[in-house]
Amino acid sequence: MYAFIYERPSSLADASKLVKAGAQPLAGGQTLLASMKQRLSSPETLVDLSKIADLTGIQLDGQSIVIGAMVKHAQVAENDLVKKHLPALAELASQIGDKQVRAMGTLGGSVANNDPAACYPSAVLALGATVHTDHRSIQAEDFFLGMFSTALESGELIKSISFPIAKKAVYLKFKQQASRFAMVGVFLAQTHSGVRVAVTGASSQGVFRHHGLEEALNKSFSVESAASVKIDESDLNADIHASAKYRAHLISVQTQRAVKILLG
Repeated sequence: MYAFIYERPSSLADASKLVKAGAQPLAGGQTLLASMKQRLSSPETLVDLSKIADLTGIQLDGQSIVIGAMVKHAQVAENDLVKKHLPALAELASQIGDKQVRAMGTLGGSVANNDPAACYPSAVLALGATVHTDHRSIQAEDFFLGMFSTALESGELIKSISFPIAKKAVYLKFKQQASRFAMVGVFLAQTHSGVRVAVTGASSQGVFRHHGLEEALNKSFSVESAASVKIDESDLNADIHASAKYRAHLISVQTQRAVKILLG
């Protein structure tokens, strides 16, 4: 590690000023601190967001669950409101990393980082969530721009994320056993506007909606309908863990299993 300035403001306004001046925000630190130790990132100033009350809390707002950016994965997994209204989101959070990661990692940090194999982005996209920052609100469709890339502007901080309550939803994750990231994760949601399917871990460009599966399942919500959709492997990731062909197979199989679960 190297020398840097450490700031720990107690208000969002103070944190925003520091970040706008060029400081690096620190949420759970599960990615940032590791990259600093490897000298892949070298911010001169860190702004620890952990003491800002405005970034915490989970509440029901009409037909949405609103979760603060600094809420930990473990808190999402264990929260009674989430388990009652969006159990798929609680289940997703319970599968992230290990116990230590879930105790430190945050919703906002994960979404802002947009790792191509992270779990939360699939829930944000499948549920049609809204990302609220200290400047504006961004719809899920406009937020994720590619691998480690989002619509967040320089100096912009996530405050909270609103997740619309789905009729039914499920998240199935095929884990890479060492990292526990998703080799392929499928979040399937029956929303009030139709079926939405978001896939993480399969593409080097990050999370995406699979419109072919959505179209088929909106016509006929059945295992057979999901199985009939050919998954194009040309844009999928291939690495030491799995080929593009295998990831395409996993997308189909996980979606079929998700449909079967929701059909009971």
